[in-house]
Order: sequence, then C-alpha cells, then structure tokens
Amino acid sequence: MAQKGVDLDQETFCCSICLDLLKDPVTIPCGHSYCMKCIQGFWDEEEKIHSCPQCRKTFIPRPVLEKNTMLAALVDQLKKTGLQAAPADLCYAGPEDVVCDVCTGRKRKAIKSCLICPASYCQKHLQPHLDAAPLKKHKLVEPSKNLQENICSRHDEVMKMFCRTDQKCICYLCSVDEHRGHDTVSAAAERTERQRELEESQQQIQQRIQDREKEVKLLQQEVEAINHSADQTVKDSEKIFTEMICLIQKRSCDLKQQIRSQQQTEVSRVKYLQEELEQEITELKRRDAELKQLSLTEDHSQFLLNYPSLPPLSESTHSSSINVRPLRYFEDVTAAVSELRDKLIEMFVFCDFSTLDHF
Repeated sequence: MAQKGVDLDQETFCCSICLDLLKDPVTIPCGHSYCMKCIQGFWDEEEKIHSCPQCRKTFIPRPVLEKNTMLAALVDQLKKTGLQAAPADLCYAGPEDVVCDVCTGRKRKAIKSCLICPASYCQKHLQPHLDAAPLKKHKLVEPSKNLQENICSRHDEVMKMFCRTDQKCICYLCSVDEHRGHDTVSAAAERTERQRELEESQQQIQQRIQDREKEVKLLQQEVEAINHSADQTVKDSEKIFTEMICLIQKRSCDLKQQIRSQQQTEVSRVKYLQEELEQEITELKRRDAELKQLSLTEDHSQFLLNYPSLPPLSESTHSSSINVRPLRYFEDVTAAVSELRDKLIEMFVFCDFSTLDHF
C-alpha cells in the first residue's frame, strides 16, 4: 500500500507536459497544475482560445498565472525526501503514442502489445503477463496501434492461420468454414517460410549492394584516373605547344634574317649592275653627242680629219649577264611556309578527333 502512495505522489506532483517534477508550479482555473514555463509555452502555441492540456476546459481571456507558493514548497520538501520525476513507464501517452488499453481516465503510454489478447499495456498493467504462467506464453511485441487488424472481422477471433490458396490471414473458424479444403497452415509456419525467403532476398540484396559498391569504387577510381590523365595531358600539351611556339618563332626569326640578308645581297648586285649601266649610258650619250657634232661639220676636210680619231664602239659587257627575275622573287619561300602551315593544320585536326576516338 505504501508503494501505491508513492506512485500517487509521483503522478500528483509531476507536470503532465514535461513529465518532470513541477518547477515554479502554477494552478490554472480548472484546478490542474503545471510548470509555469510549460503552460505558458503551451498557450503561446494556441491562437485565441486557451485550454487545459488535461481536461481541455477553455478560458477566455487567457488566465493570469501566479506561482502556487504552497505547492512549490511541498514539491521542494518532496525533493528533499528523494522523490524524483515519474518513471518513463508511468508517463502519460501523447498524441503519437500507443495507449494502454487497461488504464481508465487519462491513459498511460503502452510499452508492449500482446498479439494473443490482443491489447496494449503500460508497465503497471503488463505485470500479469510477466508473472502469470498462462500469460507468459503470449506473444509480446513492441507497442502497436494495428492490433485490431489481427482480429477476424467475421468471427471476432485472432487470426492465427494463413490460407495459401487465397494468400490471406484467417482464424481457425475460417479454416473449417469458407476456407475448407484450401491449403492452410499456421501463421507461424507461414512466417517461418516467408522469413526464410526474406533472408535469402536480404542476402541477395546485400550481395548486390556489395557488388554495386565495388563497381562504384571502381568508377570513382576511373574518374580519378581520367581527371589525373586529363590534368597531366593539359600540362604536357601546354609545355609542348609552348616549345613548338618558341621553335616556330625562332624559325620565323631565322627565316626573316635569311630573307633580309638575301634581299640585301640581291639588291646590292642589282644596284651594282644598275650603276655600271648608267655609267655606260652616260658614256654612250657623250659619244653620241660627239658623233652628232661631227655629222654637222660642213667642212669636208675637217670632217675627214676628225673622223679617224673616234675610237670604235666597244661591246657591252653587261647585257648578257642581266637576268630579270619575276616580281615575286621569294615566292618559293612563301610556298614552303604555306606548305608547313597546311601540314600543321592537318596535324591539329588529326589530333582533335582521332586521338579522342577511344572515349
């Protein structure tokens, strides 16, 4: 009897919102008590109508909360005597919890469900299943809200049989009634068979998961290899192209020097010939003037006297050596450079497509 008194005290002095001993207890108009912060938070979530979490009585306007000093003093005294918060198994059920089917009034949270009864029990009302020999044989499971699904809607009996013909759970009366002659077994036997199939499926799935994880790892390694190869290739290609550009620039510079050197040589040769020809033209013009002057002499004797003194016209030594070349003197060089460009373009096009075909 003393133990029951302790249980009553635990429930009486615990806040039904936080399920802990009251802190700064307040009593609302309906008579229920709560922690001040708990009831304030509860009412803050409500919009206009404020109600009691236990009896649901509503209050308009919102009540002004004042600390219940007598209750606070009593809770402090109980703390000194070793009273603590209500055990988890004596907690009241929340909206998402499975409730105890035996509790009256405000129901506690169930900790087990019985598939044979079928019902759900809190710690207090589960005790007979743990103590009584006949009840110990019952199948206890985690709290479930779906126990009624185990009851035959026709015969109101627990469905302990399974009809393989119709692939559904049935009760014993169903097996001798509308399922007579069907392939029926106990639900436990069917569960064992299905469990075996389930384990085989799990093994297959786990093996496939391992295989796929290995494949994913291989693919990740391939991604890393691709990235490494691409990065290295870009680095090497940049180096090679830089070397090629430097080589082309150097070759272009050398070619330019060669062209300018050859240009200077050819221009000097031509200017030398040009100067000699101009000198020859000057001399010829002088001789032509002398001959013209002689031809205008009216004195025959004087003409005949001066005529033998004129030296004969010598042959030109340059006319045969002058070879006028085409205007595009360096067109062979241009053609060679163009051919080199075309080969480079062809090589670049080949590299752009053929070397990446394997991807």
